[in-house]
Amino acid sequence: MNTIEVTKLDIDSAKPDLEEVSAKLDNLPVKHRIETLNWKDFNYKPEVSFAIAYGEKEIYLKYYVKENFMKAEKTETNQMVCEDSCVEFFVSPEADGIYYNLEFNPIGTCLLGTGTSRETSRRADPEIISGIRRLASSGSKPFEERTGDLEWTLTLAIPLEVFFHHNIKDLKGRTFRANFYKCGDNLTVPHYVTWNPVGTENPDYHQPQYFGTLRFV
Repeated sequence: MNTIEVTKLDIDSAKPDLEEVSAKLDNLPVKHRIETLNWKDFNYKPEVSFAIAYGEKEIYLKYYVKENFMKAEKTETNQMVCEDSCVEFFVSPEADGIYYNLEFNPIGTCLLGTGTSRETSRRADPEIISGIRRLASSGSKPFEERTGDLEWTLTLAIPLEVFFHHNIKDLKGRTFRANFYKCGDNLTVPHYVTWNPVGTENPDYHQPQYFGTLRFV
């Protein structure tokens, strides 16, 4: 089971500028790779990693992606961004079975669901999702599938209010369970890659029993 010790970012502001956050995440000594292929029918593996840290009231996350097929057609909150190029952060703050699935395409369009399983998951209020600050290297305009040697990054500042089923005031000393994913359901070559291994027969990210560990130190 993978474990990350998440450190606090050295920034004074409780809501720092995202450009500054992005640069500081670039300078963290460790990038964590999303590189596990769990399902034999899907063997394409883009090059994906992420950096993670935290602040007073936010989790900071930056994805780094290199892939041969890239798409960002979804523009509305809670659309199925997994059908585009998509990076995902599934996280369970407590041992109560409830997790949150945060999913983003290259232009920062977000789907946020929460529940205890795929069957019980419900989409969050777009007003809550609007509090997630996003900095996308691909800009904000949608585009159809591109091919070639493609690279993009996405920096996120996720406020603690996003975890609305839980009363989280600070992160230091807490332990979350989580997994990080890359997918592209409707790309020319679909793919499903994970940070922590998932032991299901078919691709399924809604599997909290396979989450790794985040320790906020």
